[in-house]
Parts: sequence; C-alpha cells; structure tokens
Amino acid sequence: MDTTHEPSPVHLEIERLTTWGFIKEFIQGIGLTLGMTILWVLEIFRNAYFRMLDRLNVKPRRRKRASAFPPGRPRKHRRPHAA
Repeated sequence: MDTTHEPSPVHLEIERLTTWGFIKEFIQGIGLTLGMTILWVLEIFRNAYFRMLDRLNVKPRRRKRASAFPPGRPRKHRRPHAA
C-alpha cells in the first residue's frame, strides 16, 4: 500500500512594487540598520566600561545578599474559580 502524499503545486503571483512601496521599504531598512547600529555601539561602550572596571580592580558592592523575593511571608494565592 502506497502512503506517500504529494503536495499540490502552489501558484505564486509576484506583485510589482510601487514607488511608494519601495520608498517605504527603503526607509524601513534604513531605520532597522540605524537601530541595530545604535545597539551595537552601546554594547561596545558597555564592554569597554566593564573592562575598565575590571582593570581598575573595582569590586561590586556587597552590603547584603540580594534576593529576588521581597521580605516577609508569601501571600496566599487563591485558586481560580472553575466555571
């Protein structure tokens, strides 16, 4: 028994890009490029800053242990009401 399934061919229709569509895509590409460049530059400065702190042998401030949970007793959570 043959169980192979051949997918039906998909007909692709290419739409011609209008002038305004091209301008919009071009500006969007420039915006994405500038955004990624800004992130890249910020990462370079961040790495340089931490490298400088490392060279100056600056230790992190440790006054008390940090916790992700606030102090005190945890709140009791109510179960959601089942309909």
